[in-house]
Amino acid sequence: MTTLSNRFFRAAFVFFGIGIALGIGMSLTHDFTFRPVHVHVNLIGWVGFFLYGAFYRLFPEEGGTRLAQAHFWSALVGLPPMVSGLGFLVSGMPAIGVPLLLAGEAVTVLSVVLFLVVGFKATRTAPALAERAPRVEPRSSAL
Repeated sequence: MTTLSNRFFRAAFVFFGIGIALGIGMSLTHDFTFRPVHVHVNLIGWVGFFLYGAFYRLFPEEGGTRLAQAHFWSALVGLPPMVSGLGFLVSGMPAIGVPLLLAGEAVTVLSVVLFLVVGFKATRTAPALAERAPRVEPRSSAL
């Protein structure tokens, strides 16, 4: 079974690859028009999704909730149209870019709100991480 944490991690790896490819492409062509797209893919896609994955790894019980599933899908569905719209916008095609950008931003904001609800719910009553960790007895060394 793939955990929600793993799904976020895998999406983060894909966005990391896309962000790096954009950066290399800009570097090779010396055209940095798509810098905002590169930044958004790396920051929201790579860093944000990786941190979401880390959160759900620390709070695995939250990953099975409908709210957490809605968080994943809204985050995954929101980012591509947002960065595509931004790409069209910086390319001088606002008629295509603005609607995509606004739709993607709306879904991305929804995903952030869902994450805030999940996060506050999880940390309101959760014990500290040290208390949650399984107890491991030290091995005796027989010399």
